[in-house]
Amino acid sequence: MIVRSAGDQDAAGFIVLAGQVEHWFGPMVDDPVFCAVIDQHIRRATALVAVGAGETDLLGGLLFSAKPPTYHVRWLVISESARRLGVGRALMTEMTRRFPPGPAMLEVVTFGPDHPGAAASGARAFYERLGFTAAEAAAPGPEGGSRQVYRKAIS
Repeated sequence: MIVRSAGDQDAAGFIVLAGQVEHWFGPMVDDPVFCAVIDQHIRRATALVAVGAGETDLLGGLLFSAKPPTYHVRWLVISESARRLGVGRALMTEMTRRFPPGPAMLEVVTFGPDHPGAAASGARAFYERLGFTAAEAAAPGPEGGSRQVYRKAIS
């Protein structure tokens, strides 16, 4: 697996990944705002992708913000075929490698405990395995499901 900065050629792959999780997040594939956000992250070099060696299909993608002292995971998605294979951990590791040294906070908004995607996606357990802790509730997602902030101190 190779984790690298996303390029213009990867925008369509992000849309394919979005199509695999719309049932949890609400419509994204045909949303011009979502597509613009992907393009913006690619231009800012705050988009990462994971691909298999010699492959062009994305195994996963990550959009993040890089404004210290608090960094934000904006969107992390792993292909259905690549879940539980270490792709998410590899993307998160590469993201944090790009941050300057020093104490900071990393935040992500993920499913609330009562959201149907909380267990099915494994998102909450994934972030907890990476050392994040549950914090306050966040605004509901576009599909109306509950959301929660998770935080992790990084150095």
